Amino acid sequence: MRLVRRVALAVEAVAPSERTYLLTLGSQQGNAHLHWHVAPLPPGTPYERQQYHALMGENGLIPWTRDQAADLAARIRSAL
Repeated sequence: MRLVRRVALAVEAVAPSERTYLLTLGSQQGNAHLHWHVAPLPPGTPYERQQYHALMGENGLIPWTRDQAADLAARIRSAL
């Protein structure tokens, strides 16, 4: 949990966010594993579009180029 929090704080340091969601997913019934999602919510997101709504791909995705993703990853690494 300390490492997950550290990563979440690094994400918040470089990506402005309304709030950051931490989700853990996995199942003993499927393939037993655990992984975390650190999901920053864009600033100004109306309340009714937060929480589960914000995490559902069918409600839209933020378009990213490969270069934008690489830049964000580099900034997060620097913040860590």
